Amino acid sequence: MRLRREPLLLRSGRRRKRFHIELSAVFWSGKAMAGLMPDKRWLCKQKAVSGNVHPPHAALFIWTADNWSDNPQRYQDNLDPTGNTPMPSPSPLFDLTGKTALITGSSLGIGRGLSKGLQEAGATIIVNGRNAERLTTAAEELRADGATVHELPFDVTDHAAAQAAVDGFEAEHGAIDILINNAGMQHRGPLEEFDAAAFANIVTTNITSVFNVGQAVARHMIKRGEGKIINISSVQSALARPGIAPYTATKGAVTNLTKGMATDWAKYGLQCNAIAPGYYDTPLNKALVDDPEFTAWLEKRTPAGRWGEIPELVGAAVFLSSAASSFVNGHTLFVDGGITVSL
Repeated sequence: MRLRREPLLLRSGRRRKRFHIELSAVFWSGKAMAGLMPDKRWLCKQKAVSGNVHPPHAALFIWTADNWSDNPQRYQDNLDPTGNTPMPSPSPLFDLTGKTALITGSSLGIGRGLSKGLQEAGATIIVNGRNAERLTTAAEELRADGATVHELPFDVTDHAAAQAAVDGFEAEHGAIDILINNAGMQHRGPLEEFDAAAFANIVTTNITSVFNVGQAVARHMIKRGEGKIINISSVQSALARPGIAPYTATKGAVTNLTKGMATDWAKYGLQCNAIAPGYYDTPLNKALVDDPEFTAWLEKRTPAGRWGEIPELVGAAVFLSSAASSFVNGHTLFVDGGITVSL
């Protein structure tokens, strides 16, 4: 079997700096590679060309078998959205086709971005939130991309409501295979002046909700002997900053509840993990994003030198939702531009 080189595009994202990247990766298609031994998988070499990139693309070449294009439909299936260039099929390890994912707090921000990311990986999406208008908008946006989307409005802080909503969905539509506990809130202020009611509200929203929805979904997953639970923690689970002590406390609790879930439920075939985002440009952080002084501090403090973008969390979520993480349990994956590893 002869191999040939096909051009592909590698997006550089928002970066405008000069760069030079040379990466090696292995791509294989569930269709094209079925039955082949690992030593027969094709090696792909990608090189991003050094220099100012405009438009923001660099050259990527993937080695493919000559007989790949003998099947026109297979070739068509691997075209990019413009129909111009062949794209590598994702590994079956990361394929979420046939899976259903519930993402709480998914009407905006990180939850909305993760919904889109899992949808693009093949999952059916259940969006959740208390604001019906925003929830419908998020669902319609996903449906416009061809996704199967369900709307499940319920209050994650209400234990009975969460259990009823999950039970009702499972009875009507079938299994929830993936849960992302994303709903959360922030309230800033000096700890010595912090209102007790506001503290209770943060605790209920950020940690009690994880217990409520996690327990409701896990009860069904345990019966099936499989399931994925991902809790959204934060770099504040490991680092404190003035004015957000209650938030820091709740995110530390999320990380430790994740460990407890894994310890109790791994024996039933569940994988329970957490993602700890760094500082991201989200509605929750709008006040900080709009503060030039804070942004300057963050860019200096973070090795990556910038705010994170929501799509940069998708890879971690797909990994922890997929078969690729079948032996990962109780882990917190920091996606933070390096802020937690640098003084």
